[in-house]
Amino acid sequence: MGTIVCFISEEFADFEITLALHKIKNVGRRTVMTAGYELQPVVSESGLFYMPDRTVQDALRLDDIEALIIPGGPIREQREELTALIRKLDEERTLLAAICNGPQYLGRAGVLDGTDFTTSCSPERIQALGVQDPFPRRSYVNRRVVRSGHIITAQGRAFVDFSFALFDYLNIYEGQQGERDKLYRDIMNR
Repeated sequence: MGTIVCFISEEFADFEITLALHKIKNVGRRTVMTAGYELQPVVSESGLFYMPDRTVQDALRLDDIEALIIPGGPIREQREELTALIRKLDEERTLLAAICNGPQYLGRAGVLDGTDFTTSCSPERIQALGVQDPFPRRSYVNRRVVRSGHIITAQGRAFVDFSFALFDYLNIYEGQQGERDKLYRDIMNR
C-alpha cells in the first residue's frame, strides 16, 4: 500500500472527493496527502482553506504513490511539474483518477489519448471560455464514471459513483463487501 496523493488548487471542488478520501484513509488505512503547486493555502470551491502537505514538485520524488486523485475546479493553466507527475505515474501504471473538470490535467498531459474518459466539461463550455480544448474528444464517453485500465474519470455529479470506483480499484473494502454494499445503499437510499 502506498500514498494516495490528492492535487489541490484554487477553487477545487472539495465536495467531489471527501467521501472517497475519508473511506480510503479510515477504512483502507492508506496515507492520504495533498499536493499543491506551492506550500500556500488554497481556497476550495466551498470556501474552505486547505494547506497542501507537499508541493507537486516534492510529490515527483515520492516512490510509493498508489494513486493520484484530481478533483474538479475551473479550467485553468497547467504547470509542467503536474504534467511530469501525471506522465510518470501513467508510465508506472499507477491509478490516475479525476472527476468533473479534473480530467483536463490528464488530457493536457496526453494520457487520455486513445483512452475512454468522461468529464463534465463540454466542448461548448470550452468554446465559451475561449481556451484550447484539453480533451481528446474522440475518446469521450458520456457516462457517469469511466474506468479504462488504471485511469478512472467521472462527471462531477457522479462523485458517489466515483468514490466507489476508487474503493473497488484500491480494494478498500477487501473482505468487507457487505459493508461496502450497505454504505452504497445507505448513501443512494436504495
